[in-house]
Amino acid sequence: MDSPLWVYILGLVGMAVYGSRILIQWYISEKSKQVESPGIYWVLSSLGAMLLYVYGWLRKDFSILFGESVSYYIYMWNISIMGLYKNVPKIVVWLQGLFPVVIIALIVRDFPSFTANFLANDNIPLWLLLFGVAGQFTYEIRSVYQLVYSYRRKESILPLGHWVLAVIGSVMIITYGIIRHDWVLVIGQFAVVFSIRNIMIYFAAKKRERLKNQ
Repeated sequence: MDSPLWVYILGLVGMAVYGSRILIQWYISEKSKQVESPGIYWVLSSLGAMLLYVYGWLRKDFSILFGESVSYYIYMWNISIMGLYKNVPKIVVWLQGLFPVVIIALIVRDFPSFTANFLANDNIPLWLLLFGVAGQFTYEIRSVYQLVYSYRRKESILPLGHWVLAVIGSVMIITYGIIRHDWVLVIGQFAVVFSIRNIMIYFAAKKRERLKNQ
């Protein structure tokens, strides 16, 4: 264990928040028999991202910081388009939006130290770091796909491609976590089961739709 126990506990809390979002989304989708995009999914995504930003910083793991940076503002966009910010004080929204900026400011303030600790970390060989970044990118690019798909339709939707990328990315992150001995990352990817289930729900709904139209 190359980090204090409380750091791993923080990471587990972040993963628990992330995990609870897909449990709720899956339950709602099972009830409606089609893939749903509930507001609570995006709220918990945003909260989980903030916790994992801190965890990634404390673990000196660039791949985690990179992954969360890809999707952070997309979570906020989904919350916004669903009208969930209407009753939230603007200061809270501003603070939420500035959170990644604070991380970047910390990096810029002492870039040589960041390079030494995050990009030249003896605990993470370059090949493993690149593999971890690739896994996070694959997993988080699903959010970019979801954003483009939803933006065109002017509503928050979780399309098939989102779940396919989630499964591929999860497998890569699990592999990275095992090699890195970061069991927080491995445990956190239990949601891959529900990503697969969402794919199954999607095709079942499409099949019912085809039969109905025959």
